[in-house]
Amino acid sequence: MGTMDELIDPAVVVRLRDAVAAVTPKLELPALHDAGKAVGGLRLRRRVDVVRDALLHDLPTRFSEAERVVVDLIDQPQFTGWMIWPASEFVAARALDSGSEADFDAAMALLARLTVGLTGEFAVRDLLIARPERGLQVMKTWTGHDDLHVRRLATEGSRAYLPWAKQVPWLLTHPEATRNILDASYRDPAVYVRRSVANHLNDLSRVDPSVVGRIASHWASDRDANTPWVLRHGLRTLIKRGDRTALALAGFTGDNLTVDPPHVSADVVPWNGALTFTAKVSNLGETEATLAIDYAIGFLRANGSIRPKTFKLGSRPLAPGESVVVTKTHSFRPITTRTYYPGPHYITVQANGTASPRTGFILDDVVESSRLKEQSA
Repeated sequence: MGTMDELIDPAVVVRLRDAVAAVTPKLELPALHDAGKAVGGLRLRRRVDVVRDALLHDLPTRFSEAERVVVDLIDQPQFTGWMIWPASEFVAARALDSGSEADFDAAMALLARLTVGLTGEFAVRDLLIARPERGLQVMKTWTGHDDLHVRRLATEGSRAYLPWAKQVPWLLTHPEATRNILDASYRDPAVYVRRSVANHLNDLSRVDPSVVGRIASHWASDRDANTPWVLRHGLRTLIKRGDRTALALAGFTGDNLTVDPPHVSADVVPWNGALTFTAKVSNLGETEATLAIDYAIGFLRANGSIRPKTFKLGSRPLAPGESVVVTKTHSFRPITTRTYYPGPHYITVQANGTASPRTGFILDDVVESSRLKEQSA
């Protein structure tokens, strides 16, 4: 069981039940009692569902009464941390069950209060799915809130591809719908909010790059000291793709570049080992270039295809006629977000989207190869 799954463990559920019992002394809370035993062995998302459903079973069905319980919970010292997540989803579910516009707005307001303790970004997705335009109207008002967590909820909760969260299909078909939220937030005084803005913009690059270009062009023309970082981070996917508009907006210049094939330390990389490579980048132009340098590894997949993944190497100026040799060591130690397969891989290096030829190598492990063959037999 991973560490993240244990964020809502039986002890957390017990503390939540104690907090709820303190504000609802006449209720017996049988489902919450059982939920403490039921979360064991489940993934985090399922644990949230179990606890949310227990709250839906045990607590009042009328939204106004459910709202009062949660408002009283906020004042309980033990109501803190990850137990807030299922409570926030309980709020959204009760508001949607009601169907009332007033209850919808009240739920949005309550999520803004809850987000200060943890986050309301996952629960707000259910409300956005139901009423996206009204939800975004409310979230726009949060961009001027005194609390940075509420301001971040506006930018993070409305992302197109928020990790761990439900997808809101309407956001994918209306990629400019969140622009007023982003325009109000890209110069936020808190880096916590600005990072969310950049991640939101990067999400949109997967939906409609032309929208991202228009938004970023506006920011570039009305910038503050932090805007260059927001642009570079928000345009990172388009920069890795060599998008000329994104490169220019992020301040990367120079289009007469060459990148030699990477030289690898070994043609065969042992399982759990690492690949060290070097590559020469040259500026053949007559003016100084500002480079975004990345590398991509073509990873072998289970079906035998190879899919590249791009990683950032850095940025630097390069004088006209100058060359630089870049180097990097990439580890193949096991990580939870990627499964490695023994066999052929490749590596390329790119500068401002100008890519080198591929250099192949083998990720090799006799024992791992045999194990995978046995699994597929």
